[in-house]
Amino acid sequence: MPTDFNAITVSTDARGVATLTLNRPEKHNALSAVMIDELTQAAAMLGADPAVRVVILTGEGRSFCAGGDLEWMRQQFDADRTTRMAEARLLAEMLDGLNTLPKPLIGRINGQAFGGGIGMMSVCDVAIAQDDARFGLTEVRLGLIPATISPYVLARMGEGKARRVFMSARLFDAAEAVRLDMAADAVPAAELDARVEAEVVPYLAAAPAAVAAAKALARALGPRIDAAVIDDTISRLADTWETPEAHEGVAAFFDRRKPDWGTK
Repeated sequence: MPTDFNAITVSTDARGVATLTLNRPEKHNALSAVMIDELTQAAAMLGADPAVRVVILTGEGRSFCAGGDLEWMRQQFDADRTTRMAEARLLAEMLDGLNTLPKPLIGRINGQAFGGGIGMMSVCDVAIAQDDARFGLTEVRLGLIPATISPYVLARMGEGKARRVFMSARLFDAAEAVRLDMAADAVPAAELDARVEAEVVPYLAAAPAAVAAAKALARALGPRIDAAVIDDTISRLADTWETPEAHEGVAAFFDRRKPDWGTK
């Protein structure tokens, strides 16, 4: 396993339990281009490693993942559509790589998760949250939409539950995250590791190939997330990046002011 990652860390214990950690705590583990690339690499390597039985996904510091890096987003406004589509595809392929990982993926949600952080939770097979964490699909505050994460969020919550939080950008607590099926449980910080370990242990007695096949079966019978769906989300995100609202929303964020949506 490479040791030269910059935005993530990967470690594997003697049991074959790998811990994949988002490691930009000073940026609340926001998804930068480097992190997206490294997560894609890590998913492929962990998936191909026969010694790995289970993968835990977590964040370094006080946050799990604050979503997309805003500086990365701002760069898309200066790019042409082809470049925007290519950047969106890298994010979509990273999420797909984690979602199709042929190992159990357990989310250790150690703090807040916004936007793309909700997508990262949604590609986990089970997520256990710290009970004081806050959550939100906050893209519309920036004039954007939760596009590339949407197939996984909808698969996790179902349309009815997702529509409660998908386009309001309101923040909610861990108890509501459990009710929305985003997290399986929410526990105090002192109990988080033990609760995650309880999810890990059963897999260590299971047949690895059967676990992978059962996960693939669940995905095949669940909501369709294929190349056509992913392509559609990429196109919708690229479309949104071209709107005046997106330009205004991201500019307002960096200017530390309220966006002007042109409404009274």
